[in-house]
Amino acid sequence: MTGPSFDRTLSDEDVLRRRATLLQRLHIDGPLLLLLLLLAAGSLFVLYSASGRNLDLLMRQASSFGLGLLAMLVIAQLEVRFIARWVPLAYVLGVILLLIVDVMGHNAMGATRWINIPGVIRFQPSEFMKIIMPATIAWYLARNNLPPGLRHTAVTLALIGIPFVLIVRQPDLGTSLLILASGAFVLFVAGLPWLWITGAVAAVVPVAVGMWYFVLHDYQKQRIHTFLDPESDPLGTGWNIIQSKAAIGSGGVFGKGWLLGTQSHLDFLPESHTDFIIAVLAEEFGLVGACLLLLVYLLLIARGLVITVQAQTLFGKLWAGGLTMTFFVYVFVNIGMVSGLLPVVGVPLPFISYGGTSLVTLLSGFGVLMSIHTHRKWIAQV
Repeated sequence: MTGPSFDRTLSDEDVLRRRATLLQRLHIDGPLLLLLLLLAAGSLFVLYSASGRNLDLLMRQASSFGLGLLAMLVIAQLEVRFIARWVPLAYVLGVILLLIVDVMGHNAMGATRWINIPGVIRFQPSEFMKIIMPATIAWYLARNNLPPGLRHTAVTLALIGIPFVLIVRQPDLGTSLLILASGAFVLFVAGLPWLWITGAVAAVVPVAVGMWYFVLHDYQKQRIHTFLDPESDPLGTGWNIIQSKAAIGSGGVFGKGWLLGTQSHLDFLPESHTDFIIAVLAEEFGLVGACLLLLVYLLLIARGLVITVQAQTLFGKLWAGGLTMTFFVYVFVNIGMVSGLLPVVGVPLPFISYGGTSLVTLLSGFGVLMSIHTHRKWIAQV
């Protein structure tokens, strides 16, 4: 490149930098930030009622939001090429943490899913794999020719299978399926042949039969029985879903009003501040409130898809697509299980349900999307 041309290009770049807004200079995507702040405010509003006006729980949730927003801001500053260098190490560390959970993890409510450092922190390593898994598959596939061939697909499935098995052993079927979906979506975005996708769909039935006999625990099988016929045990395993549907239906169009829900405040609805929190929202704010929440989710997913299409690197495109579609599954599974359309698998509602590790992980994922979108190549590099 000659001197004068190079100077002119730099001048154009300087102009672009001067015109950049504060959010652009901070590598923050305005639409995403606005939608996330709306969800944060709505979460604290609903959680206060769902938790029985528990201010201590509310403050912990607010602190988790603050930590998550900080993580999102930090990650957004990192260029995707820099992040890609550390993806293999992150995957290895993630698997090691899952192995630690398997050997000496903290047990609560019959499941061993946490690493507990007394007096310091308790966290759930499987949550971090929701970001690491699609990043790992995107990193591997981006280094090879697409669409992926049989060998690369086999390696990809092995990379997905290791954490999937470790998380199933905890046991945590809901999170393990999300991890599986996050890797599978990256394969789909990479152009996996439709013939193979059709074969995978056809294999669902024999795989499901195998899981029923050799993988699922008794309580997980009971959840499927309850899904098919919740009235068979209305005072036992069917209680949660029956009360959840009663709460959703009793809210009507406009709801009973904030703090006036009966199912949660009279303790008819278990886990009202975690997995079943959307039932509280529907009871107190009705169909209108639930539809507004769904609208915010749809806008977030739409923005994620726009970022995926506009990504300037193959790695960024694959990772963004995987993260966006995994978020969609996250929302779909929770709402489906609370409304009785899917079996209960213990998946919280993103940003609304109580949970610190989940919040930080979700916001970190959106920090990745912001990094992919805002670290644009300047005119000299296009």
